Amino acid sequence: MPRGTLEVILISAKDLKDSDFFGKMDPYVILTYRAQKHRSSVAKGSKPRWNESFLFTVSDSVSELNLRLMDQDLLTSDDFLGDAKINLEPVFAVGSIPETSYNVVKDQKYCGEIKVALTFNPERGSGLGYGDE
Repeated sequence: MPRGTLEVILISAKDLKDSDFFGKMDPYVILTYRAQKHRSSVAKGSKPRWNESFLFTVSDSVSELNLRLMDQDLLTSDDFLGDAKINLEPVFAVGSIPETSYNVVKDQKYCGEIKVALTFNPERGSGLGYGDE
């Protein structure tokens, strides 16, 4: 079972479908791992750049990170743009995954890409974090 810290570097997104009829979209991302949530800053346009880092505590075998892309609206509720689900088993096994693009999906349809880099830092004395029962 992996134990340690997962660092997620939220880099950028592209090809997002603009949900605003007036003005430009204002996308942000809600990153969720188990019950832990982080929210990015609000960016501008359909090709946003964040370059933000988020830390999650890993203490069990949950191996999926969810990225929910939203469009901030001032007068109405924020619009859901799509989700990207990232399997964390590869980063638990090798320690880091360089910048990689993941498909953003809404209603089982492609609606853009999000780019992140991942690093897993196991607890000291636990190898890659497995076998710490």
